[in-house]
Amino acid sequence: MAQQENTHKEEEQAQSTAEEQLNEQEAATEQTENGTEATEEQSEASREEQLERDLADMKDKYTRLFAEFDNFRKRTAKERIQLMKNASADVIRELLPVLDDLNRAKAANEGSQDAESIKEGYDLIHQKFFRSLEAQGLKPMNSKGETFDTEYHEAITNIPAPSDELKGKVVDVVESGYFLNDMVLRYAKVVVGQ
Repeated sequence: MAQQENTHKEEEQAQSTAEEQLNEQEAATEQTENGTEATEEQSEASREEQLERDLADMKDKYTRLFAEFDNFRKRTAKERIQLMKNASADVIRELLPVLDDLNRAKAANEGSQDAESIKEGYDLIHQKFFRSLEAQGLKPMNSKGETFDTEYHEAITNIPAPSDELKGKVVDVVESGYFLNDMVLRYAKVVVGQ
């Protein structure tokens, strides 16, 4: 009986040791699971923080790009306005010598009685003025005797043609037409033969 009791005690001890080991294993497994869950939560939190940082960087880049584009748009609009204001500066600079010549001719002609020299002076000024305009791309239209064309001419009136070959053609030019760089700047105002 003593042996049975010892065996029984040993069995109980073995069973309690096994239960303790089992409890320890369960506790270790539980800790591992808790640790894994904690690690997953930490990694989710760090991933979320990384995404928030990336979003903030993208917002910053977008804001800077938008501001840069807005500045570019404003700058080009300002340059365009400035260009339009100063577009005629080159032409006016070319015409200033002609204005000076007209002023000198006016001053010289105040006391002059020689009509021929006055006429010659004005002819020279006219030539200089026309050369300045030609340098800017101006060309006169040669309309007299040409077939009437609405692309280049504006009919002021129609008159009976003096001859058959002038029917439908420009008989007289009331106001000359001009091209600027091969584009019609001003239509010629003409009289058309019928």
